[in-house]
Amino acid sequence: MKIHEYQARDLLASYGIPVPSGQVITSKEDAAQAYKSVTQDAGTDLAVVKAQVFAGGRGKAGFVKLVRSADEATEAAKFMLSNRMVSNQTGPEGLEVNKLLIAAGVDIAHEYYLAITTDRATRRNFLIASAEGGVDIEQVAEDNPDAIIKTPIHPLLGLQSYQAREVAYALGFKGKQINQAVKIMMALSKLYHDKDCSIAEINPLITTPATTDNPDGQVLAIDAKFNFDDNATFRHKDIQALHDPSEDNPAETRAAKMGLSYIALDGNIGCLVNGAGLAMATMDTIKLEGGDPANFLDVGGSASEEAVTEAFRIILSDQAVKGILVNIFGGIMRCDIIAQGIVNAAKEIGFKIPLVVRLEGTNVDAGRALLEKASGDLPTLQAATDLGDAAKKMVAAVG
Repeated sequence: MKIHEYQARDLLASYGIPVPSGQVITSKEDAAQAYKSVTQDAGTDLAVVKAQVFAGGRGKAGFVKLVRSADEATEAAKFMLSNRMVSNQTGPEGLEVNKLLIAAGVDIAHEYYLAITTDRATRRNFLIASAEGGVDIEQVAEDNPDAIIKTPIHPLLGLQSYQAREVAYALGFKGKQINQAVKIMMALSKLYHDKDCSIAEINPLITTPATTDNPDGQVLAIDAKFNFDDNATFRHKDIQALHDPSEDNPAETRAAKMGLSYIALDGNIGCLVNGAGLAMATMDTIKLEGGDPANFLDVGGSASEEAVTEAFRIILSDQAVKGILVNIFGGIMRCDIIAQGIVNAAKEIGFKIPLVVRLEGTNVDAGRALLEKASGDLPTLQAATDLGDAAKKMVAAVG
């Protein structure tokens, strides 16, 4: 589960991590008042208007703008709320923007990267930090891997203060900045553990320039991203309340209501499979044959005919899909159930695109017989002997 930046900032603040003041708006008419409120509180005329969407690349796409007046804030809000944001993370169709964060601007002396996530290879959580913040950390890791500091977190004791202090020194913090940075790291680690996060990221973590009143400057978090373990959100009603259904893929929401595991992808070959492992193997085999999967869809081990029919509807709702590969290894999920679902879908919504079906396992003969009997209604149907054969036929069928 993801949350918006403004929600992430509130979460950071609740754990004592300092963030600039901000307000969320959904209409350009509210921009001027929000600008005045946050700038007056901060004692500055500088503010930033930021689109609230689940994608990066906002600044390069023009959906993060610095403003110095209420009129400029209104113009920025008008642009963002009336245009789809297109970045390298959204695809060409872009994302609709429904919410904006207007936050007080701050002078920046230096930007850092700070995050906690799980390293699957070692099965441990790691604190990840870099003095090169404010940019794509993946690019930093590729171009200059030595710039990334990785500190393992003990699974029982958590992040230790001496570890945080070592990281603060390594990042180049000075004077009172060191204690500020340590407190932020310790608080972020606690937040990550308390809320069952899968990633907790501050990018950038910044220092402000030295002033007469504050010669060491201040350490602030001005942007953040959180993902949460979906399997643990039942423990956190407060996190569940942050869910924004408007940002969900409608097809994925629709599938979840039927107990189907569906994730939309960018390819043109729809996949209907039973079992997550088999679904991954099916997608890999399609790629091996030169095709591109349009989705991950696991109907599970006990799906009904109704659920299977709905699965086909969901796949066909994606206009990019040019063919569907069905790969069923019958265990609890019987092959005749899948076959009947295919027949039902053909009667209700029709198949005008290539359909390749590989059935094996429980009641496979009955399933194949059902498909053979209904072949007159399924002129695009091809049967496959195994997964490799199915992938080859599917890729050939969609060109």
